[in-house]
Amino acid sequence: MKRLPAAFFARDPRLVAAELIGKHLVHELGDRTLRGRVVETEAYLGPEDLASHARFGPNGRSRPLFGPPGIVYVFLIYGMHECFNVVTRDEGVASAVLVRALEAEDGIAPCNGPGRLTKALGIDRRLNGTSVETGAVWIGDDGASPPRLATTARIGVDYAKHWARRKLRWVDAESASLSVRLPTKPTRRQK
Repeated sequence: MKRLPAAFFARDPRLVAAELIGKHLVHELGDRTLRGRVVETEAYLGPEDLASHARFGPNGRSRPLFGPPGIVYVFLIYGMHECFNVVTRDEGVASAVLVRALEAEDGIAPCNGPGRLTKALGIDRRLNGTSVETGAVWIGDDGASPPRLATTARIGVDYAKHWARRKLRWVDAESASLSVRLPTKPTRRQK
C-alpha cells in the first residue's frame, strides 16, 4: 500500500474528504499494525466555517489546524471521545478533514464513529501535530477503484447555524459501517 504524500492534502478540504473515501487509515504500533478502510469523512473549511475549531484562531487546541498540510489534528469531544483529522490546504490556512468512520480490518473493533475509530486504532492526542507523511499514523492507497459516493450534511453540528445544513460529509454509499446511516428512499407501492 502506498502512503499518501503531504501534497495530497494541500488542496481544498472538500476534494480531500471525497478522495479519502476508500483509502486506508493505518496506525503502526511497534509490532502491530492496525488499519481500516475510510468510509466516512467531513470537511471543515476554516475560520468562516462555524463548525470548525479554526473559528477561534490559532490558539490552544486549534493551533495544528494552521500547520502545514498532512498534519494530524486529534481533539477531545464531550470530554471522552478523541477525533482524528488531517490538516489540508497551505500552511497558515486552517482547514481539515475529519475521518468519521472506517470499515474495520484485521479483526479490530468496530469503527463506525469518530470516537470508536480512534479507540480501535489506538489514536489519541499524543499524535496531535505529527505528519501522516512520516509518522506512525498515515493514510494509504491500495489502488482499488473508488466507491460510490454520497454527500449529506455533517453530523452533530447544529450549533453552526447555516453551516450545519451544508453538504460537507462524504460517505461510501454502500458501506454498512457509517456512523449515521444514509436516509432511505421509501419504496413506492404498486397497485
